[in-house]
Parts: sequence; C-alpha cells; structure tokens
Amino acid sequence: MSIEATQPVQGIELPSAEFIFGITAGMRGIRERIERAFHDDLPVLIEGESGTGKEVIGRFLHRYSRRSEGPFLNLNCAASPASLLESEIYGYENDATARVQATPRGPIGLASGGTLFFDEIGDLDLSLQRRLAETLASGRYGLCASSEYRAVDARLVFASSADAKAGPQNHRLFEKLLQPFAHYHLRLLPLRERKQDIPNLCEYLLGKFAHEFGRSVPVLSSNALEVFQKWKWPGNIRELENWMARIVIFGAEEAIGLQFNRQLVTWQDPVMRRQAVSGQMDHVRRLRRHS
Repeated sequence: MSIEATQPVQGIELPSAEFIFGITAGMRGIRERIERAFHDDLPVLIEGESGTGKEVIGRFLHRYSRRSEGPFLNLNCAASPASLLESEIYGYENDATARVQATPRGPIGLASGGTLFFDEIGDLDLSLQRRLAETLASGRYGLCASSEYRAVDARLVFASSADAKAGPQNHRLFEKLLQPFAHYHLRLLPLRERKQDIPNLCEYLLGKFAHEFGRSVPVLSSNALEVFQKWKWPGNIRELENWMARIVIFGAEEAIGLQFNRQLVTWQDPVMRRQAVSGQMDHVRRLRRHS
C-alpha cells in the first residue's frame, strides 16, 4: 500500500474552488454538499472516473474542515497484496507481528486529528471492507494481534472509480460499507459532461505549467479551444493537464492542435484511444522530470 502523508495540508498547493468546481450546474451541486460536510466528521464516499479529481476534492474537504490543522494521509488500496494490507491499515502491537514496513500505529492512528483518504476502496479485499464497515459502525479499531481497541480520531474519505451502487453485485464494494455514506455520497462529473469549464481549466493549467517550467504562458486560439471542447476526454482532467503541459513545453499549439484534430477524427477504437492517452501521459511525465 502506498501511503502519502501531508501535515499540514496547507503546505500542498490546491487550485481555487473556482477551478475545482467550475460553472457546470452538477459540479456546483457537489460544491454545496462538500461545504455542508465542513462542519462535521461523517465519512464521505467520492465516486468518479479516473482523472476526475477525487483526491483534489478530498484535499479540498480537508483544508476547509475543522480538521485542517491535522494530517492528510492518502492510502492507495491497490498497491499491496491483500494479505499484508490489514496490518498496514490498522497497525500492529509489536515488531514481532509485522512482516511489512509499517508503523505500529498504522495510518488510522497516524491520521488522528486529520483525514484518512482511501484511494480505490473497491480494490480492498472483501474481508478488509467488512472490517472497515465495523470500524465505521463502532467508531473504534483494534491493532492486529491485539485485544486493545482505540477510538478513531480521523475523518475517513473513500474514493472509487467503480459504481458503488453496483458494488454488492460485482463484489467490488461490500454492501454494509456503503451504509454510512448516505449523507455524503458524491459522484464527480467526467470532463465530457462539463465542457463549458474547459476554457477556464485550460487557462489555469497553462499558467500553472508555465510557472512550473519557467516558460511564458501560451494563448490558445479559438480553433484549439473548439477542438478541445469536441474531444471526449477519456482521461478526464488528468488528460487535459498533460495536453496543457505539452503545449507549454513545446510552444507549438498549432502542431499539437492538428494532431489532436486528427485523433478526434480517427480514434474510434477505445483500445487505441486508451493506449494513446497513456502514451501521452508517460511522455509528459518524462519531460517534467527533466525540465
């Protein structure tokens, strides 16, 4: 399991609320529900396709909640074998019981006073999902190989790219795990359903990458924006980020726009589309490492 810890979260640069939520009615509704969640510690379930910004929403919730001075821990539920995850999540009583590089407290203990974000909760083994359901119901958790129970002092936020309502049928999400999310169950819109936000998203991302790479901020032509608004965006905002980074790095909007336009016409095969998007992202990551 990959664990990323941040304390305090103010040290992480977050986009403005205007960038995160945009002007699309559906996203404004999500913002209203998130703002209601600032004032309590009830668990939150965030659904959305890959690249729609689930972690950004989780960090936004943490920053403006009453736990904002505490840590924000991000747990990638798909990064470790199921046989090792229990001790990684809950911690263990002593070194003799540990076979993994984890702290005795576990992330649930380490996140005390803050927020614990479970990324891709649907990838957890069902037995662990059941244990999490018990933790949510009781507000307590026990260390592995220990009879000691402790109170949970962290807000739990769960993210999934699967459809939670279909979870009990396809065994990706355990039914009882969903019950505590009745008040805060959010589904983020894919970028293809919020295309009116694309111009502002492009403007923000071009400025962000220009600052990051020490370049001037490019100005997109109306033709390029038109092409971007026609695209289906299978990789969502993450895919848009990679296109904006390429434009800043290469300074050749016309060439990239023509390439994009050809893809718009010819990419009918979903497998080819996924492969191309993945290749774009890998290429930009390499450029960013060496910039």
